[in-house]
Amino acid sequence: MFLRLGTIAFGGPAVHIAMMQDEVVARRRWMDDQEFLDLVGATNLIPGPNSTEMAIHVGFRRARWRGLVTAGTCFIMPAALIVLALAVVYVRYGSTPQGEAVLYGIAPVVIAVVFQALMRLGRTAVKDVWLGVVGVAALALYLLGVNELVVLFGGAFVMILVRNAPRLGSSHHVWVPWAVPGMSLIAQVEPQRAFDLGRLFLVFLKVGALLYGSGYVLLAFLRSDLVHDLGWLTERQLLDAIAIGQMTPGPVFTAATFIGYVLGGFTGAAIATIGIFLPSFVFVAALNPLVPRVRRSVWASAALDGVNVAALGLMAGVTYQLGLRAVVDLPTAILAVAAAIALFRFRVNSPWLVLAGAAVGGVVVWLR
Repeated sequence: MFLRLGTIAFGGPAVHIAMMQDEVVARRRWMDDQEFLDLVGATNLIPGPNSTEMAIHVGFRRARWRGLVTAGTCFIMPAALIVLALAVVYVRYGSTPQGEAVLYGIAPVVIAVVFQALMRLGRTAVKDVWLGVVGVAALALYLLGVNELVVLFGGAFVMILVRNAPRLGSSHHVWVPWAVPGMSLIAQVEPQRAFDLGRLFLVFLKVGALLYGSGYVLLAFLRSDLVHDLGWLTERQLLDAIAIGQMTPGPVFTAATFIGYVLGGFTGAAIATIGIFLPSFVFVAALNPLVPRVRRSVWASAALDGVNVAALGLMAGVTYQLGLRAVVDLPTAILAVAAAIALFRFRVNSPWLVLAGAAVGGVVVWLR
């Protein structure tokens, strides 16, 4: 079942989870709606790709450890293989005039897609004035160069203080999402310009272990580590990676497979993919038995809300920065606006828009 879903699951995490609900609850009756919703809520309390973690949760509930590994692997594998094939083509043809023409049209469409996700998630995440303040502060801090992990944890800390100030002096036990075993052991990746596979693994392990919010927040983490600190990747290559992750089925996190191949061939692709998805398996195994407790924790709720809006602030910041490089002339500006209209007004599926952007980009460059 999950192998099939991983092959056809276009449209983002919300669509993926809806497809799983249809299969798991409506068709197969492996669990009821309330149990499924409990698992959806639990995925929001841990880092990583929500739809992938839902697959892992369902597999664990169905067949314990064997189900956990099988469900997660089967959901990830089709997208990773498709992305790997596209990465091979990209490395071979991406630097040719034809390849650059295609990517010229894709980049502004990707900016529109990320902007739509930002607006949609913002309506859900910004529940009150304080959350709005935290989100704006996160955007400002990111643009000022503050480390993205400081921004995320700072957002959580502020919301814990705001919502639970009367409890801070009491003896209540504080439980927040980062109490997941091993979470605090993930350290910052030290800047180093020489490429090596071990450091590549650590970069993606850190991302998989610390990334809350939409998969598009991946842009902020990877831009900071791979583009700015290490200098292994260009911003155009980062945009291309996200575009490939968007136009293929399964989680956007399979952009790691693309980046791994571009930097280190087949070995790099395997290492990056394992690194970014491994924490999800560990966190789901640790959290699954604790779901009832998590639902009752006012501390976890406040921390999660703070992390979510801070993640949106990061997402807004990196979208602005990359947008300056993607929208470079009148044709790309028109493409970005047209893609935004298609997304907001006509709800066109984003993979089709990415493909259309590639075609238009090729035509525009050919006509010049």
